[in-house]
Formats: sequence, C-alpha cells, structure tokens
Amino acid sequence: MNFRTIVDISAASWQIAYKDKIALLGSCFSDNIAHKMEEYYFQVTCNPTGTLYNPVSVAHHIDDVAPMADVIIVTFGTAWVYVDKATNEVVDNCCKRPASDFIRRRLRIEEIIALWQPIVEKYADKRFIFTISPIRHIKDGLHENNLSKSVLQLAVERLVNISYDSVLQKPLYFPAYEIVMDELRDYRFYADDMLHPSAVTVSYIWQQFVHVFVSTATQQEMDKLHSLWLNRNHRSLHPGSAEDSAFKKRTEQQFRALKDVYPWLT
Repeated sequence: MNFRTIVDISAASWQIAYKDKIALLGSCFSDNIAHKMEEYYFQVTCNPTGTLYNPVSVAHHIDDVAPMADVIIVTFGTAWVYVDKATNEVVDNCCKRPASDFIRRRLRIEEIIALWQPIVEKYADKRFIFTISPIRHIKDGLHENNLSKSVLQLAVERLVNISYDSVLQKPLYFPAYEIVMDELRDYRFYADDMLHPSAVTVSYIWQQFVHVFVSTATQQEMDKLHSLWLNRNHRSLHPGSAEDSAFKKRTEQQFRALKDVYPWLT
C-alpha cells in the first residue's frame, strides 16, 4: 500500500555538468539549493544582492549574474509586490519605510510573461530552469498565498511553452512546489515554523533535482567531490593528535588531486 502520491519527473532534455557556471536567483528556496550545490563543489553564484521573492525583483537583478552564467535557476516565491507611490515602481526592499509609502498589489500573469519572455530571449544562449518556491508566504494570508502561487504557476507554464525562435535550449520547469505540496504534504517535512521545508525535505528535493538534471557520469563525479567536502568539514574528536594530522594530510592530498581536474576548487 502506497501512502503518498509520487511526483513522477522525467530526465530533462538538457543537463548540468561541472563545467557549467550556475546562477540562482529568487526566494530563499534558491539559497537552499545553492547550499546543496556548494556541498558538491558546483560553480555557483546565488542571490549576490540578497534574497528576492517576486518576478519583478528577480528581473531587476538578472543582468548581475546572467552574462557570467551558463545555467540560470529562477525561483519565484510570490506574485505580491510593493509599489513605491513616489516612483510607481516595484521595490525589492521596503527599507523599513512606512507602509503608507507603498501600494501592495498582485502581479498579473500577462505582466510576468511580458517581463520574462524578453529576458529569456535576450539570454538566448543560456539555459533557464524555473521553479516555484514551496515556502508559503503566510503574512500575505493563506488564501492570498494560494492565489499568488497560482499566478506564478500559470505564468511559468506559459514561459516554458513559448515557441522561442532564437533560444538554444528550451526553458524547463522543476516541480519543487508539487514535491512538497503533493508528495510530502505532511508537517513532519517542515521546519519548526511550519512554513519552510526541513533539512530532510531540502535533501529530498535536491535528490530529485539531481535525478532530473544531472547525468549518471556527472553524479559519479559528485560522489568524489562530496567526499572531499565531507572530509574538509570533518570535526576531529582528538584535534592535534597523530590520527588527526594524518587525516588532514590525506584530505589535503585529495584536494590537490581533485584541483588538477576541477581548477575552481578553493
């Protein structure tokens, strides 16, 4: 008897390799996946100007990372935005200004598409992955959060199915939202705030991401590099002992050998 609904995801039409430079932008769910990638020494840049939540704010910073990236992973968290009354522009951060300075409104599907379709076309040589954050924005209200996620889902569905003329690789969607909401759907998979995914959940989503976007050959490379990460983050029970010194020497030798193959290792 099966007590959960499995989100069945096929391997992607294109995949990520260690030679790729990967940029992640968006909600704190992007940070979670970036941290997992860092454990395996992928070449990662994540939210260099801070965590971003809505499609407009993410778009404001796409030019900061896209020129240097091969793969761009975009996570939309909410369709709700704050518009500065003085400039009539969506702000990325309210900077602790009074709420009376802003108008809060929900983006329309057409607005998101009109904003992001040209971005995908501008960076036609990049590979885009879109995902929707499973983190609920409870401050918006539960009903409002559901409406917001629906807007994002419909907008992304359109974005990944547009017939782009010059885009080299079709943008893809990764169903992180569905994995949490439909497959895991239990509060034991949440952190203490009952909103953010737990470490176990992030690890499970990461496994699914690897299954979809990483080839078997690259996964074998990941095993070697993760072994280095584990060794370098190992806490000795007896610091300064002969065993500890020998372990550190072996780890340094392991690092030097891998650095010859992966020169970006630090």
